[in-house]
Amino acid sequence: MSNQGTFRRSRVVVIGGGYAGVMAANRLTKRDDIAITLVNSRDHFVERIRLHQLVAGSSEAVVAYADVLSPRVRLLVGTVSAIDAAARTVALEDGQEVAYDYLVYAVGSTGETQVAGAQEHAFGISTYEEATRLRAALETTPADAPVVVVGGGPTGIEVSSELAEAGRNVALICGDRLGPWLHEKGRADAERALRRLGVGIVEGARVAEVLDGRVRLDNGRELTSSVTIWTAGFTAPDLARRSGLSTDEVGRLVTDETLTSVDDDRIVATGDASAPSGLPYRMSCQAANQLGPLAAETVLKRLAGATPKPVSIGFVGECISIGRGLGLVNFSRRDDSAVGARLRGVPAAKVKELVCRSTIWALRMEARHPGSAIGLKDGSRAARVQAAAVTPLVREPSL
Repeated sequence: MSNQGTFRRSRVVVIGGGYAGVMAANRLTKRDDIAITLVNSRDHFVERIRLHQLVAGSSEAVVAYADVLSPRVRLLVGTVSAIDAAARTVALEDGQEVAYDYLVYAVGSTGETQVAGAQEHAFGISTYEEATRLRAALETTPADAPVVVVGGGPTGIEVSSELAEAGRNVALICGDRLGPWLHEKGRADAERALRRLGVGIVEGARVAEVLDGRVRLDNGRELTSSVTIWTAGFTAPDLARRSGLSTDEVGRLVTDETLTSVDDDRIVATGDASAPSGLPYRMSCQAANQLGPLAAETVLKRLAGATPKPVSIGFVGECISIGRGLGLVNFSRRDDSAVGARLRGVPAAKVKELVCRSTIWALRMEARHPGSAIGLKDGSRAARVQAAAVTPLVREPSL
């Protein structure tokens, strides 16, 4: 008791309060000698996998942090503007500075709008704020006005089907083809379901320019659009790059297989913003909920003076809602490659809703019982990392 006054808890700062960040923060409470701070730009947890429902008005896509975050975690509402790895501090836009002993980088991902006119004339849907603006725009747009959704991935399929089911006149521009990550049988199922809802599917063409009231394709065709929704591609925020840390081509922090930054062993990345060995996992809630606890385990190992183990996660498939009543579950191998096995229609919609609910249940359980969240393993990961041989890095100094 005599040296109690000199005791200092290890300080761990988690940047980002999404699926991976909350999971990591909750897992860190396994030890009671850590001061954990979660920095997030909002004071509420956003169910990103329900943002298409927010747009259509069937969900608010928000959960109170009190429901999913351990009371042992301090929530600091703010936006991190820079990381000073040498000083072990993060600077917030409001002027605050927070010191850390270990940093968990869980900033997630955002929509990518590099096509001419997309930022000015299209609505994103990757953040709560974007989805809220889109919902407001649709509420003031006639129900029969043409809506163009750009991007044939899961988000594009979900938002286009949700709006078409509500009676909207929707065209979905898919690029080369609809759902290229799906098995051909799953792709055919998705196409049939979308067409039954009235979605016009445009394949074999990409958007060359977004204009006010219309979209121009690279084949010269133009589509009239009262509201254009951009879901084509995601990128990581540029915080790591601006802070002088090594990133991949889309801004994810490059790490080793323990999720530790290749630049600094006091920085661990997780979720959409991490690129282990330059071979990142697919940006997804499925990966984030597994990677979050593993990032925390790496920190816990280092705090205990032990060597962290390489992480391994596995996938089970792609789960997509098609309107409120239908869905598609395209199963996969653990390495995320699609197989022909699948669920369709109403049963798949029920599974999709169960998956959405289970992500929140898992966060709550980890908050109450740290260490309870479990994941899958992919035994083929090590061989793929070894075969890659060279890790491409993009390193830019602070601007």
